[in-house]
Amino acid sequence: MAPARGARRRAEAMNVVTDPAVLLMRRMLRLLRWRVWIQERLQPTEWQITLLWAALAGFLGAQGSIMFSALTENIYDLFGAGRPGVVDAMRNLPWWGCLLVPTLGGACAGAVLYFGNRLIRGQVSTDYMEAIAIGNGRIPVRASLIKCAAALFSIGSGGSIGREGPMVQLSAVLASFMGRWRQFTPPKLRLIVACGAAAGIASAYNAPIGGSFFVAEIILGTIAMESLGPLAVSAVVATLTIRVFTAAHVLYTVPVFQLNSPWEMLPYVVLGLLAGALAPAFLHSLQQAEQFFRALRLPVVARLALGGLAVGAIAIRVPEVAGNGYSVVVDILNGALVWKTLLGIFACKWLATMSSFGSGAPGGVFTPSLFMGAGAGFLFGTGMHQIWPVAAQDPRAFALVGMGAFLSAASHAPVMAVIMLFEMTLSYDIILPLMLCSVIAYYTAKSLEGTSLYSEAIKRKSATVPEATGFDNSRVADLMRGKPPFVLAAARFEEIARLFLSLRVNNLYVTDENERFIGVVSLHDIKPYLGEPDLANLVIARDILREDFPRVAPDQPLPEALAGFMGVVAERLPVVERSGRLCGSLAKGDLLLALMEKRKTSGVAA
Repeated sequence: MAPARGARRRAEAMNVVTDPAVLLMRRMLRLLRWRVWIQERLQPTEWQITLLWAALAGFLGAQGSIMFSALTENIYDLFGAGRPGVVDAMRNLPWWGCLLVPTLGGACAGAVLYFGNRLIRGQVSTDYMEAIAIGNGRIPVRASLIKCAAALFSIGSGGSIGREGPMVQLSAVLASFMGRWRQFTPPKLRLIVACGAAAGIASAYNAPIGGSFFVAEIILGTIAMESLGPLAVSAVVATLTIRVFTAAHVLYTVPVFQLNSPWEMLPYVVLGLLAGALAPAFLHSLQQAEQFFRALRLPVVARLALGGLAVGAIAIRVPEVAGNGYSVVVDILNGALVWKTLLGIFACKWLATMSSFGSGAPGGVFTPSLFMGAGAGFLFGTGMHQIWPVAAQDPRAFALVGMGAFLSAASHAPVMAVIMLFEMTLSYDIILPLMLCSVIAYYTAKSLEGTSLYSEAIKRKSATVPEATGFDNSRVADLMRGKPPFVLAAARFEEIARLFLSLRVNNLYVTDENERFIGVVSLHDIKPYLGEPDLANLVIARDILREDFPRVAPDQPLPEALAGFMGVVAERLPVVERSGRLCGSLAKGDLLLALMEKRKTSGVAA
């Protein structure tokens, strides 16, 4: 005991503090000084945090796409339709093999859907576009995995369908799962799911800008930076991930294009009119095929097997109809097909796509649409070369422009079509005719048919659930987050400091014993006490709170709530009931996203 007393006396003589409580307070004040410095200079805003989540969604989406591609290759091998390619494999099969492989693949896909749907009865739709446009951003995981598993068999057996659909679906469901895990509000969850979809498109086509505009222009209907910024970040991260883990490259190698005279643009004007008329006819035929198969009232296994059988029957004589058409487009751009051969392939591919899509085979029609545009453009360019050789020197250039024009007309998204074709080819020389032709095709298709490749399904579903888009009745209570961090008015400075260090907040709400809101203690307001530990020991929350801090009511309309953020530097506002009880907090980012969606919905309604 004597040595301890001696050490204490020497410490007191040297003014060294040994009290653990005082040492703890000083340590917390030092940490708080760093916390305030970081908050004033480096702390990210809500939007910057959203960009980080968008980047994570992009990374997860790319990993999901890589996994799906690898599984597809395994299914190719399982059905004997893999290497050196699905078209060549079909060409090498006997006639009965051409019939058997797509039929068996369709039956397997139908069996997966049949037994899978029996396990998940009662779950909501898996459509990621519906979840973004008219839903709450929640996509069921099990139902989506079953749909993607069925797509593996329909695609892997040579169905005339693209694999970009399930790749985007898988990316979107991973983003939705992440958002639900973090308990995002519906507007933010919808945005994160949209980021996942953009990542899926970017991964499938090595086109980050096109993937961003695909979601912004087609699904969200807006290119405001509040949404386009996170979409771009997600798509870029996904593309970089794909390039790191795979041998990603430019999808289409195109011939050198040179515009020698302005008169050469005239044939492209005609091609735009042709593509604008052909795309609605193609979409209408897909709808008719879907109605035909539905009218047969066959079980899902038999229906998908019948669709595969139709594809196999065509593939006996024309194996180029198997798969999504990518290899045939490459042959077209390389000049490996003559127009007579391509004319037959074009017609048969149209029928095969009707069979696969109409039977309900899971997959996408994005890549088959590119094939239809390339085929139509090459055939038109060949005919124009015979009539006017100077204005159509290379029909392959018309094939490339036809891809963009047909995609623009089918999707009603000309900006996306132009950007995506540029990214998939990296051919800047083709931009002028591509832009002109795509815009003409878009307006032509829109004047002939009001629906697009993706709009009809969303319109049908939104008509059945009109409340899903009823933003006019939205209130603060729909967006607020419950249980915000708060302290009692009598809380000591030590408790306030501990909460600021453990939570990523800049404002602590102050209430009385009955949870009635009194005011706010901000991180900036405690700055004067950080260098005075003795003074800080005497301070309680009531001494340093701000009573005039803005607040919103749970039943307040969203546009009125936006006024509460004016004139105050805050990412969140307290939500206070009429009785004065604190019930939650409202984030500015969530509010802006909801108002942006309301403006988009109002514009569509008008």
